[in-house]
Amino acid sequence: MGNNRKQIKYIWMVSREYGDLAGAGGVKDVVSQLAETLARWSGRSVHVVLPCYGFMDSIFLGFSPLMDPEDPEKVLQCEIDMDHPDEKRREKVRYFFRKINRVSLYLVDSARFREKRAVYTYTAEEEQAEPWQKESMGHYDYFAMNILLQKATMELMVLLDARPDVIHCHDGHTAVLPAMIRELPGYRSYFRSSGCLVTIHNAGLGYHQEVADLPYASSVTGLAREIIDDHLLDGKFDPFLAAGSYALLNTVSENYARELQETKSDRLTGWLGHALLARKVQLEGITNGIDPSLFNPADTGEGENFSFDPGNTDDDLRGKKECKIAFLRDLQDGKWQEKQYGTLDGHGDGPLFTFIGRLSEQKGVDLLLEVLPVLFERRDNVQIMFLGSGDAGLEDQLKNFSSNTFWQKRICFIRGYSPDLARRIYCAGDFFVIPSRFEPCGLTDFIAQLFGNVPVVHLVGGLVKVKDGLTGIGYEKDSPDALLDALERALVLYTDKENLRLMQLQSVREIEKKYTWSRVMKRYVALYERAGLI
Repeated sequence: MGNNRKQIKYIWMVSREYGDLAGAGGVKDVVSQLAETLARWSGRSVHVVLPCYGFMDSIFLGFSPLMDPEDPEKVLQCEIDMDHPDEKRREKVRYFFRKINRVSLYLVDSARFREKRAVYTYTAEEEQAEPWQKESMGHYDYFAMNILLQKATMELMVLLDARPDVIHCHDGHTAVLPAMIRELPGYRSYFRSSGCLVTIHNAGLGYHQEVADLPYASSVTGLAREIIDDHLLDGKFDPFLAAGSYALLNTVSENYARELQETKSDRLTGWLGHALLARKVQLEGITNGIDPSLFNPADTGEGENFSFDPGNTDDDLRGKKECKIAFLRDLQDGKWQEKQYGTLDGHGDGPLFTFIGRLSEQKGVDLLLEVLPVLFERRDNVQIMFLGSGDAGLEDQLKNFSSNTFWQKRICFIRGYSPDLARRIYCAGDFFVIPSRFEPCGLTDFIAQLFGNVPVVHLVGGLVKVKDGLTGIGYEKDSPDALLDALERALVLYTDKENLRLMQLQSVREIEKKYTWSRVMKRYVALYERAGLI
């Protein structure tokens, strides 16, 4: 090991999401799969801390109360300073522990987390109980939740006498921790040999976890007011900006890092990337990986006739066709009728486009809805399936489209999300549309490729990993015409079965060659080594 690197054996992570325990997007998959891959490497000890939300039953999930190392008969608990400008406040926390796939997992249990029914937003159930808690609205105390998690993590490490080589903080929700361990009395000395890496999973507006109340930001974090004032973006304390002074920062793809610091696309972040660059903070970029074994179409769970392998040259994907027909049949039978709007034709002969994700302008759903009438008019055998939720206006548009008699059995919308249903749509689909205006990395394109569902993507951010004409179909201009042209190209490809099959094969090979977590992890270890020197 060279003089400018630090050997990394002991890793802690802190995140609001993790695997099947708690999630709202791709962060849960990245954190859990990276942690588990690191843990499989000989000699590396990996620990992850996340909240115990109200929808989680820690005992049912196999966790046990963490006992006090000083008194094994006593449950480990402590009080965390959560001061307001005019009032000293403390909040009680305790911890639950379980090891999963060699990763040590800790849940932070507190009243603030227990009252939440979803990771980031209020639910319909909460709105019914308290009308001001509007469904899909972000938690009013988001910043307090973030600081409580970070302080509880810091205190847990001290109580367990844990001195990590590196602390990996995921997204703006945990990005204040590097400043706190370097600036708060006691912690500064304790963590003097621990480095920090902050991963920006999404730098878009609304994802920074910034706070406008500067006196409150100072009091609840414990950071001096001058530190708060030195890290303002558009007049608000910005955790990502603060992290840049105390940690190494990376984004989840090389191209997204470039866009944030070298192009006008950074306007979509409020110019965070340029603000960091002005402070001489260079963003690193590492494209997320994927564990192909978790998305194995040879195991559809529906019998041998439904099994297929897009990466096998000898597989004619007959099983994929059977998956498509079975899914269309279930749609017609109203299997998901409580959340289903419209249906699709059950013959399965025409191309099926699919969309799975958040219904928002960031995801380009408005553009897709704009071009669909034109596509339907030109091509009478095209169908499209939507799964997701989000912007109420876009949801209403989809409901109206799905009930339009002119497009009967050509468009279907199922509101919400379930992993099993998503898997069936990935299996059934011929093309997977990702018209995002910006996309830090993208995981759904990987998943679609592993299920032989060819991605049609806007070539921004991490989506440039889709190679136009080789592993998918890409377009560059953010416009309805460009998207429509890409969809038309997909329809031409659909009639060219030989080249379509070749593209499916090449997609899987590209993932196995470059993007498995065992490969991507090595780049993170190199960043950890550098972070350990900061």
